[in-house]
Order: sequence, then structure tokens, then C-alpha cells
Amino acid sequence: MEASIKHITYYLPPKIISNKDLSKVFPEFTPAQIFKKTGVKKRTHTSVDCIGSDMAFHAAQKLFTESEIDREEIDFLIYVTEGLDYKAPATAVILQDRLGLSMNIGAIDVPLGCSGFTHALGLAKMVISSGQGKDVLLLFGDTPSFVSHPKDFVLRSLFSDAGAAVWVSLSDIPSIGHFVYGSDGSGAENLFVDQSSTRNPLDQKWLDNNEDANGMLYGQMKMDGLEVFTFSLQRVPILVNDILKKNKLSFEDIDLFVFHQASDIILKSVQRKLKIPDDRMAYYIEDFGNTVSVSIPIALSESIKEGRVKKGSKVLVAGFGIGYSWSGTVLYY
Repeated sequence: MEASIKHITYYLPPKIISNKDLSKVFPEFTPAQIFKKTGVKKRTHTSVDCIGSDMAFHAAQKLFTESEIDREEIDFLIYVTEGLDYKAPATAVILQDRLGLSMNIGAIDVPLGCSGFTHALGLAKMVISSGQGKDVLLLFGDTPSFVSHPKDFVLRSLFSDAGAAVWVSLSDIPSIGHFVYGSDGSGAENLFVDQSSTRNPLDQKWLDNNEDANGMLYGQMKMDGLEVFTFSLQRVPILVNDILKKNKLSFEDIDLFVFHQASDIILKSVQRKLKIPDDRMAYYIEDFGNTVSVSIPIALSESIKEGRVKKGSKVLVAGFGIGYSWSGTVLYY
């Protein structure tokens, strides 16, 4: 039994932060300088009234409107986020009820970030190929703005909030290739959210020290940019070659490379190292920023709209980042 992606859509919160807006908060940088440093023109931020699961909910509602999916036929729901509603119960179960899905389905959370889409897609394929379901709903919702300190220029200029929904269904044609996965927890502290859970919980001292940042109630993202860059430049080319080898394809067979939209410098450095031509490289960070697990769904959706992905296309997708964690496969259209 084979699986294929039937539809992809995404949701962006209405608040847009332009480089002009950012320059008012960081007056040491002009809008032009911000773009030169980040490669990002604008990013979207949400509010506590519309958290990750709310954006995932809105994306799902768009999916039901735009596609032929029947919500009664969904067999499994996978929700990917780094900002769960609660420690318990699973947010996926709450979304099952909010969306009016059948109670006879599986619903799980996957707390992965940058590699969340490719991991979730692999899980969806496992559900379908093992005969446990025919239709899987993948939902994504990330709110990095909640954990980015207002005075942290790098994080505030790079990350965006967004949600996405993907329908994966049983297919007669092999449309999702073989997966490659990887994990390296030794890099965990190079990109993590401090003061956010059981091992290092929020306390009063932390709240007092961050009074100027509204207490940083959800914790604070901390990133060693150089280490993350080094990891990406070393790991992604290996991941790409492993994906090609596992799927018995050559570099020339791939029509489009869709990577997690990590940052301008990472994307362009990986592109140079792999010698990917511009017309075979998906690059959408300029208008969306780094939307964590939502970045590949956005890039795929935009590529399809622009006609860069069409019948017969082979698309290599690769997620990588926080954890460290990485994964990828080839999509056959």
C-alpha cells in the first residue's frame, strides 16, 4: 500500500512585522541592513489569543474547504509543534474534537521543530503502508515569537509564527519515497527553550529577571548560531546524498530541492556546497521567515502554486535543526 500527499495549505496570522517595524525596535539597524543580515523582508507574529493549535485549526479548516477530503474518513491525526497547549492531554486529541473528527481515530503529538514535517510525513506513510489507516491529517503550528526575547535581534528578525495542514492518503502510485532519519542529542543545548518544562521549570526569579519582557512566560529560546550553522553545513549535504542513495536516484533526477527554510545564510551555503542551480532550489524565507515545522509545507505549497512542481516532478524534501534532528525523502508528482 502506497501513500501520497493530496493537498497542502497553510495559515498565517494577520500581524506582519516588516523590517521597517523591526528597525524601530532595533534603531542601530536600518531596514536595508536588516534585510542584508537576514535575507528576510517580513515575518508574521501571532498573539496568545491564537496559539499554535489555533493556527493549525485554521489551516485544517482551509484544507477542508480547498480539497475533497471528508473529515469523517480521517483515520489518524498527527499534530507537530514545539508549543503544546498543555503537558497533558495531547493537543492532537483536543484538535480531534474541535475539528469534529471521528472518535475512532488515532491522535498524537510530535514535539519536533525544524524536521517535524518530514518526520510526520514518514509517520503518515507508516500508518498507511501498514494498513492502519487510509487518510492521515497532518497539522502544524509553531509560535517561536512566544519564546524569542524582545531584545534578541537575531531571533526576532528570523522567526515567524504559522500553521499548516497536509492531507496524506492511500494511493495506487508510489508518491512518497524512502525516508532517511537522524538524531544527535549532543547538540541539544545549541538550540533549546530554557525555563520551559520539567527539567528546568519556570520560577519566580526568572519572571522577575525578565520583567521587561513580560516575564517570558513560555520560556526563552537560546541559539548558538555558529554551532547551528556548522551542523547544517555538515549534515545537510550528507542527508541529501543519503536520500538520493536510498531512493536510487542521482542529483540530476531531482527537479526541486525543498529544504527547511532555516536562514538565508544556511540555505545559500548549502546550495553552494551542493551546487544546486537557482531554478531547482526552493527559497521562500524572504517573505515568510523561519516558520519552524511549517516552513516546508509553505515552500511546497508556494512551489506548486508557481508551477515549479507539476506532474512528473521529483522533489527532494529535507528537514533539519533543533535536537539535533534531521530527516527527508523524495516526493513523486
